[in-house]
Amino acid sequence: MKIKNRFFMFVTILVLGAVLFGCSDKTSETPKGKSGENGVVSGGELKVAIPTQPPTLDAHMTTALVTRDVSRHIFETLVAFNENFEPVPMLAESIDVSDDGKTYTFHLRKGVKFHNGKEMTAEDVLVSMNRWLEKSGSAQAVIKGAKFEAGDDGTVLLKVEQASSLILNVLASTSQFAAIMPKEVIEAAPETGVEEYIGTGPFKFVEWKHDQNIHLAKFDGYQPVDLPASGLAGKKEALVDDLYFEFVSDSSTRLAGIQTGQYNITDDMSRDDYQQMNSNPNLKMVTSFSGYLSLTFNKNQGLFTDIKMRQAVNAALDVDSILKGALIDAYRADSSYMLKENVLWFSEAGKEQYNQHDTKKAKQLLEEAGYNGEEITILTTKDSLAAKNATIIAKEQLEKLGMKIKLEIYDWPTTVAQREQPDKWQLFISGFPPVPTPAELLFFGEKFYGGPVDEKIAEKLHAINTATSIEEAKKTWDELQEYSWEYLPIIKFGDITQVLAVEKKIDGFKFFNGPVLWNTKITK
Repeated sequence: MKIKNRFFMFVTILVLGAVLFGCSDKTSETPKGKSGENGVVSGGELKVAIPTQPPTLDAHMTTALVTRDVSRHIFETLVAFNENFEPVPMLAESIDVSDDGKTYTFHLRKGVKFHNGKEMTAEDVLVSMNRWLEKSGSAQAVIKGAKFEAGDDGTVLLKVEQASSLILNVLASTSQFAAIMPKEVIEAAPETGVEEYIGTGPFKFVEWKHDQNIHLAKFDGYQPVDLPASGLAGKKEALVDDLYFEFVSDSSTRLAGIQTGQYNITDDMSRDDYQQMNSNPNLKMVTSFSGYLSLTFNKNQGLFTDIKMRQAVNAALDVDSILKGALIDAYRADSSYMLKENVLWFSEAGKEQYNQHDTKKAKQLLEEAGYNGEEITILTTKDSLAAKNATIIAKEQLEKLGMKIKLEIYDWPTTVAQREQPDKWQLFISGFPPVPTPAELLFFGEKFYGGPVDEKIAEKLHAINTATSIEEAKKTWDELQEYSWEYLPIIKFGDITQVLAVEKKIDGFKFFNGPVLWNTKITK
């Protein structure tokens, strides 16, 4: 496979893979294996306990990480990240880029089948990708005004208005990813999303039992890439017959299930239980920095449209106490919007505004903002222990400052529904996933639920996205992060260490910005 272009510059980004909602295996003995269509021995059930169920499996419709983690096993993309966060062809066989960087020609792989038996065509790709361009915040940020068009002999063309060194990175994004679906499925979809989950991935959708589980099964007609597996790219094989994502919101239930063999993998485990799980001879622990914990302001309406109100909260909070109470010792206090492992984009600009814990300054800012005891609603989800605990601690700190706080905690689907209604909340505490480039930071997106992006932020983002050199883009990124710590679309608390428990009989399990359950098998 090839990618060629005189103008185009690959951006290799070294980021530690992340898991916010994990995967898990099954507890029962592995059934006797059977040989699949490609001579691959497969068999058994893999059961994964995750804290919540997704709002949808339509990857175009949401940035929810649990949707990403389940849907990536069903759907595939034109390009995908390898383990070094380099975008490489997946459903495309090769990619040509014009000298001016404004036309990308994707040569599609032949013989790729959808789960309904239909062969993937250029029409399916066109309809899928143009829908994704409309829905994706990252696409709107980097390649707004772009369009996919039909080419010759099984090719599709991406026409962009402005050349950028980040375009293939955005196409390979793992958040709200560019899933390829059958044309007729998308055309029949209502505004809420597709009603049939049909992709080209190694697993096919079987059933969704509300509040119980999602069942996927091995797709015998899958056409793997003949390259070594790497990140989300390369060879994929379904080595189990059935894959179940079990919705288990209570961490103690997940702990009991992994210990008794009810689940093969459990995600988002309590740090209090780490020692107990680590001493179990049948388990192995998997950890990674999975993003960061943060507070989002509602800038759509209400008190926090005032920058002084946002700055007052930032000045007041004792971030060390929030992190310690929410994550015990499974965190890293850091102000950078890009994880430290992402060497290219890591920045300490603006760090003097981080973790101030200055009550006197905060009270002065509240007075200047004219705060008069109005009720402030903090929204979060009970399905994330870290977010829930951080919210309770932040509430106590802000009440000591003199703010009147109302706490609302829901399951994740309800939380998502509430945050889409600006009159329902003022502050929202949750996590953000790590991303390869600043362009993909959700809180800089035009469709971000926190509200409109400042004009200066938009200008600097545009400069980063259209930069023709990484040096130029990095300089602008430092300026943007410094300004953002003054403007405050969010307050970053710190980096989260995610903990998963995995049965030792599970072989081949990896995660890369979420669980990777192809090439994973159950051994005796």
